[in-house]
Amino acid sequence: MSGFAASITGIGLITPAGIGVKENWERVVDGRSTAAHHDDLAGLPVTMACRVPDFSPQQLGLRGAWQWDRYSQFAVAATREALAQAGLVAGEWADSARVAVIIGSGAGGTATLEEQHRILIEEGPGEVSPMTLPMGLLNMAAGQVAIDIGANGPCLAPCTACAAGASAIGLGRELIRSGLADIVIAGGAEAPITPLYVSSFARMRALSRRLDDPATASRPFDATRDGFVLGEGAGIVVLESDEHARARGAQTLARVIGYGASADAHHVTSPHPEGKGAELAVRAALADAGLTGRDVGYVNAHGTSTPLNDVIEAGVIRRVIGSDAKVSSTKGVTGHPLGAAGSIEAAYAALAVHHGVIPPTASLTEVDPRVDVDVVHGAPRLGPVHIALSNSFGFGGQNAALLISS
Repeated sequence: MSGFAASITGIGLITPAGIGVKENWERVVDGRSTAAHHDDLAGLPVTMACRVPDFSPQQLGLRGAWQWDRYSQFAVAATREALAQAGLVAGEWADSARVAVIIGSGAGGTATLEEQHRILIEEGPGEVSPMTLPMGLLNMAAGQVAIDIGANGPCLAPCTACAAGASAIGLGRELIRSGLADIVIAGGAEAPITPLYVSSFARMRALSRRLDDPATASRPFDATRDGFVLGEGAGIVVLESDEHARARGAQTLARVIGYGASADAHHVTSPHPEGKGAELAVRAALADAGLTGRDVGYVNAHGTSTPLNDVIEAGVIRRVIGSDAKVSSTKGVTGHPLGAAGSIEAAYAALAVHHGVIPPTASLTEVDPRVDVDVVHGAPRLGPVHIALSNSFGFGGQNAALLISS
């Protein structure tokens, strides 16, 4: 292993699996789905989703959160947990210009934009909130986090669709490696469970129609899978160089040791039929870390539960890592939180490395015979995990792969 390592010293998670790392990890290891019907989706083609449970900005102490879209609220709440675990205090920086924020999103403040558009049509332009644009912008989660913690370093918001959170972590590592930052708050945030997004995904036939049994609707790699379940949330990590973490006596939970990115250059929604772009990203991450596929002990797959993605991704994993690769998709629990998926799943991969536990693929009962890898399901797999791969693939053919080690 010869790549540059960025230490993960803190993790924050706000997802359908729970508020906080502890709740998340317990639910993911148990392999219990969070999908359910929601009354406010009544009348739409699909009425089920995976929502963050009992989320209250006020209870979490997010002052002024009424001026933030839900996705920004998730990002700030997750950041505060990550900083606390890292032993860092917002605003008490040795040099705030050396603290960077990179938070990606695919949809941004879509709930705000949809609601304000409704007000525009029904009540007129004089009733539209002056906060509509600041709340709806794709960069505002990163901006609100930087404001909340007093970070004056680079503040970036990659928009690579469902790879955005992973892209943010990979770019955060690059900022540290280049010497432009000492600490990077990196991840993704998303709150896309809205009428427009649900309806659009349903019209694309991307969502599961297993409406009679929502708890088993998200079933990655299953022979009977028929689409994903829309999710939401945020995953944030604190990144530092090993030297910086050691100098301040911080505990390293895991390390980001490789990053690869690519484009399918094929289609706006469908993955390349042979997984060309995905394979390029995985191989680039391995080359960046100075590793081979055989060094990878666990793959947290993109695994969306769609008919195309899961078979194509499994083929990439088989070719690059091997048919004995241990693979699972945590989207069976969380659904698909779009731009937040990559960072949430990178956090789960880091926890798998840290705890020596591979979480199972929830709701999987019959592995698709075309999926020729070792898909972990039914129960968690216990044992040392030295290196994990986390895959993220987005619309537009934008791919990101992260390698995480102990």
